[in-house]
Amino acid sequence: MPIFEFKCLECEEVFEVLCVNSDDTVAMECKKCQSPNIERILSSTNFAMGSSGGGQGAGASAQTRSCSTGSCTTYNVPGVG
Repeated sequence: MPIFEFKCLECEEVFEVLCVNSDDTVAMECKKCQSPNIERILSSTNFAMGSSGGGQGAGASAQTRSCSTGSCTTYNVPGVG
């Protein structure tokens, strides 16, 4: 069930819309001021991975390098891939 985040361009309220079924009709307006002038925003994530044991290779790692668009980061996640 995807949750989408939106921001009202009138009052700057940020709110979420839960999409349970692709056939559902959802009113696309601000929950605070009812303005239809909204935009979808990129949701931030907050999570932790790895173990607290401190062993080598137990958690996720990241590698950042320069590329043609500025910088690129590759994330290595244990158990994925």
